[in-house]
Amino acid sequence: MTFANPLYFLLLALLIPYIIWYVIMHRRIDPVMQVSSTEAFRYKHHTWRERLVHAPFVLRILCFVFAIIALARPQSTDEWSEKNVEGIDIMLCMDVSTSMLAEDLKPNRIKAAKEVAVEFINGRPNDNIGLTIFAGEAYTQCPMTTDHAVLLNLLNKMECDMAETGLIEDGTAIGMGIANSVTRLKDSKAKSKVVIMLTDGSNNRGEISPFTAADIAKSFGVRVYTIGVGTNGTARYPMKVAGYTQYVNIPVEIDAKTLGQIAKTTDGVFYRATDNKSLHEVYQEIDKLEKTKMQVNKFNSHSEEFFLYLLIALIALLLDLLLRTTVLNKLP
Repeated sequence: MTFANPLYFLLLALLIPYIIWYVIMHRRIDPVMQVSSTEAFRYKHHTWRERLVHAPFVLRILCFVFAIIALARPQSTDEWSEKNVEGIDIMLCMDVSTSMLAEDLKPNRIKAAKEVAVEFINGRPNDNIGLTIFAGEAYTQCPMTTDHAVLLNLLNKMECDMAETGLIEDGTAIGMGIANSVTRLKDSKAKSKVVIMLTDGSNNRGEISPFTAADIAKSFGVRVYTIGVGTNGTARYPMKVAGYTQYVNIPVEIDAKTLGQIAKTTDGVFYRATDNKSLHEVYQEIDKLEKTKMQVNKFNSHSEEFFLYLLIALIALLLDLLLRTTVLNKLP
């Protein structure tokens, strides 16, 4: 049995002061008569009225208790459920080179990429998702996990200042990023293993070429979706000069041919995102292509059971009124 409104049970705590008050008041009103000896009362039998003197009190307690149970709405439930979920393992592979600070997407490329990635993660609660970041080097920001709160926290901390301040080498090591992601997926038992790789440039760093990384991904059954982000032509870029920020236009150099070949080799798809809207649509398309398979058979049967408890409460209330107005009626 379940209760739709269990918080009403907190009202039962009101019985404690009521019982204390009743005991104190009953002792005060007990008649007292001084006699020289109680011998004559030793074998006195209690009448049935004397035995019922506390009956109204007990009935009021019962009325209150069963009324509270009725308010809590007891329900009988017959429920069976069969749920089969085929989880997908996904590694997000994101470029954090300094060029991701370009503002052809709003407010800039890196923040726009983070926003759509957050929405993508929130829409896939049953999947193992991890995060690889790369510039001239690549490393795992977050291993695959179903604890998406941790993943989102690490994703939000992802910035381009690591390459900008020299913590990692700047540049674009696409092959290294894919290879790092595949390393996290290669031992996975999931039926579907996916890398979503986002970059705004062409490969110019790293010991592993993009094509070699694509072959490695294919050998482990990993599908790679590649996304080239950035407008066509030039992009507005904030450049720091003598402590000040000066905006310059830089050329957008995306190696669409290489990204397309990576996707083709691994049975993935290459996408081009030139603004926030198209980037959002890319992630929506990937979400549709890699939808988690779920089969749920569920049956619910809820039956309200409060009527019986309400009836008992009303009967107790009527008996209380009947006793106090008839056999236990007190004269002033």
